[in-house]
Amino acid sequence: MTQMPQTDRPSGHARTLAVVNQKGGVGKTTTAINLGTALAAVGRSVLIVDLDPQGNASTGLGIDLNQRDRNTYHVLVGTVKGEEAIVATKIPRLDIMPSSVELSGSELELIELPTPQMRLKKALLALPAKYDYVLIDCPPSLNLVTVNAMAAADAVLVPLQCEFFALEGLSQLLKTIERVRVSLNPDLEIQGIVLTMFDRRNRLSEQVADDVRSHMGSKVYETVIPRNVRVSEAPSHGSPALLYDYRCAGSQAYIRLAGELLRRERRRAMAA
Repeated sequence: MTQMPQTDRPSGHARTLAVVNQKGGVGKTTTAINLGTALAAVGRSVLIVDLDPQGNASTGLGIDLNQRDRNTYHVLVGTVKGEEAIVATKIPRLDIMPSSVELSGSELELIELPTPQMRLKKALLALPAKYDYVLIDCPPSLNLVTVNAMAAADAVLVPLQCEFFALEGLSQLLKTIERVRVSLNPDLEIQGIVLTMFDRRNRLSEQVADDVRSHMGSKVYETVIPRNVRVSEAPSHGSPALLYDYRCAGSQAYIRLAGELLRRERRRAMAA
């Protein structure tokens, strides 16, 4: 792939995107690791922050459990610095801050700490200025850990499964984003909505896509991510789909999504 000019990042500042949806199984982790891989492939330096206690992003990038002894839980509670928890992946220019099951019980600990909603932002601001993008893979819930992600982010990227209750879930998420914007992060914006698990043989997928586009307009990416067996298989091999099967429909969709994201980011940077 051709390397693109890196005009989409303000100097010295990593563009931080929280990949968030309170519903599980919508493609958050798949989007984070494959979008991160695609961005790295075109020359961007990317950090994935795994905030899901299940650690699927860490597993999907081939990070063994013995490489996770310093992780996002320790970063949030302040026992290690963010830089100390970062692990290089097998993909050039793509690093990860892995997760731990300890995150599942972290909320009670965090609430006892100073400014508990801002713990991740503080840690990310202290990182060396080596990354173009930070992608935060959020847990499937709107808890204090997810609020930390949105407080630390410049923008939110929402994977949205093409299913019947998609708009209802999106409405709830938008209300949470607005509350975070008002109380913690006034610059937080919606970077985009990505339609996932799209099945052209299913009339409902087309109907949901049309409904979301009519409500959210240009916030919805043109690229849609199809249901794809090869993408589903890839994590069990500790590899992003782009490495597991570059030519499959899902991998090609994530490559197109990365290109569309970079075009949006360049327009945003030019308008700033």
